[in-house]
Amino acid sequence: MSAAPRPLPSDPASSLNGYAENAGITYPDDRPELPDLLELPLAERCGLHDRGEWDDRKWAEQNETWYSVADARYRAVTTRRTPSAGTPLIRVGVKDTIDVAGLPTSLGLRHYRHHPAATARALSRLAGVEELVIGKVVSTELNIGVGSGCVNPWFPHIDPAGSSTGAGVSVAAHLCDLAMGTDVLGSVRWPAGHCGTVGLRMTHDPGLLHGIFPLSPPMDAVGWVARTAEDLAFLWQRLGMGSLLGSAGRPTPARYRIGVPANVRDGSCAPEMLETLDLVGAALTDDGHDLADLRVDDELWQRRGDAWQLCARQAWDGYRQWRHWITVPVHESTEQALEVGARVTDGQYTEILDAMHSCRQRNAVRFGEHTHAWLLPLDPSPPPDLRTSRPVATTIPAPGEADYDRRIGYTPIASFAGLPAVAVPARLSRVNRAPLGVQIVGPPGSEERLIELARRVQRRLKPPDLRPA
Repeated sequence: MSAAPRPLPSDPASSLNGYAENAGITYPDDRPELPDLLELPLAERCGLHDRGEWDDRKWAEQNETWYSVADARYRAVTTRRTPSAGTPLIRVGVKDTIDVAGLPTSLGLRHYRHHPAATARALSRLAGVEELVIGKVVSTELNIGVGSGCVNPWFPHIDPAGSSTGAGVSVAAHLCDLAMGTDVLGSVRWPAGHCGTVGLRMTHDPGLLHGIFPLSPPMDAVGWVARTAEDLAFLWQRLGMGSLLGSAGRPTPARYRIGVPANVRDGSCAPEMLETLDLVGAALTDDGHDLADLRVDDELWQRRGDAWQLCARQAWDGYRQWRHWITVPVHESTEQALEVGARVTDGQYTEILDAMHSCRQRNAVRFGEHTHAWLLPLDPSPPPDLRTSRPVATTIPAPGEADYDRRIGYTPIASFAGLPAVAVPARLSRVNRAPLGVQIVGPPGSEERLIELARRVQRRLKPPDLRPA
């Protein structure tokens, strides 16, 4: 009797299609449709809830449906949890270099995690907000690596950028409503601006950094991302975020005096970015505010490159300590960033720190009673297009590199001086539809004023209604 024929292997394409169907995989061919409750502005959502007109069950169902689609598509969440009380009305994501008790911290590394016993101070000080945390969101490796694996929801051809990439992407993708990140040299402002959302760097305050993985302690700052300035203003009040300032803050004037640094017109800023600056300036003038040209003093303006060098050196110093307990390998781009820091001499390091101390003592003079804020482009050039630009080898520019003046950018101005700043998208590029934005920088403790100015910009310019791609 002949042996029974061996079954032929099934067709790989048929098997894969069957697997995809069973797994519910539709990306990348189908565009997801955002559920209606997730589209509501926060004030409207919370108003319905407070009036007893909110359907908690429908809200939870729509969140689950959307998460299963958006998490696979945009890859911004590293660890998710469902709070015991169900899906919170306001969903908060936290960068994966910020400790939250009960959730692992991975520091952006694939093969590392620790389980913190306590939540970072800046989050735990906001009463009730820790209970709103729905998960951790992506960080680049140790805050300095290149690439995150996230996809920009509105602009998939634009790199989200910045170490707080997951904060910008998760908010833009409607996976959370507020994301907590860190901003050293623009790490919150870049992903917020590149994803078409609003990003706030808070005043540098060492007291808020406990439980946050340090990169450059003199420049590290807590940051927040919200979809719009209107949402951020609403959350600032509803969640009591102003309590993090440790004071009553600054009163909001009816008419702002805003300085526009002429330094940006020295030839290094791209025409589209200057056009964006002028567009926002005109909108603020039409809104009734006083704008005037000024020059940022050289003591601060010329220190933008030094801010990068300081960050690199402190990352290198930190690495020599934490490599004994973080024993996993790091990406080549992370190693190259650390090597930049290793080349900063002790003499250079001391000189930069001394200059920073002197620079910060002049903040009161820079603003005083005559200027409430500065208006600057977010960057000297539009965000790079992934389809045409070559990825950088390291996040840290080194002196002598080609295009060094453009790469050091404008975001270190607030960082070196320890100032708050808010990034606001203003329009889309005519060249590649990239979001183009500005940053509004203010004196220490002026966060509420900056948020109000961002609201006024967005109300005047009425940015297009953008949806995830």
